[in-house]
Amino acid sequence: MTPISLVDGDVRFVADFLTRAESDARLAVLLDLVEWEQHRIRIRGREVASPRLSAWYGDPEAHYSYSGLSLEPRPWLPPILELKRRVESVCSSTFNSVLLNLYRDGSDSMGWHSDDEPELGAQPVIASLSLGATRRFRLRHRRRKDLEPVAIDLEGGSLLVMQGETQRFWRHQIPKTRRAVGPRINLTFRRIC
Repeated sequence: MTPISLVDGDVRFVADFLTRAESDARLAVLLDLVEWEQHRIRIRGREVASPRLSAWYGDPEAHYSYSGLSLEPRPWLPPILELKRRVESVCSSTFNSVLLNLYRDGSDSMGWHSDDEPELGAQPVIASLSLGATRRFRLRHRRRKDLEPVAIDLEGGSLLVMQGETQRFWRHQIPKTRRAVGPRINLTFRRIC
């Protein structure tokens, strides 16, 4: 894993965690197999439709809440479990859940946020596996306006791991794009405490 240079953060990146062929094959399987939903989330006090499709899978006790949404995990699917084991082998961490996000095209997005919910613990390890189309991932420091934002193109098959103090000091997003892009699935493996 290659470290990404960040003040107050620990982010690592593997550009070719899966081959392009593996990424495309898993994308096709998960597009069909996962029970996708468009959740209603709370942003700045109002409820809106999430600008992407999502699904929550994991161990039975892995309940998760964010943006006014409470998620009960669906049982693990074999292809997701296989990816989880591969991710765990390089992260030296174990995960009991995964949030899958489906970005159908460039108009689907994720706004600025940190994965800092209490059930993730003080220094969560978030392992983010990308399948399908390349999307730009952006990070910006919460307090230090003097630090330039960081941008990483997450290609299909890439793995990004955020750990340590990253969620405390940094926010991240997947912005909309006007470029023509195909579907992308992002699997963010986590441990619910």
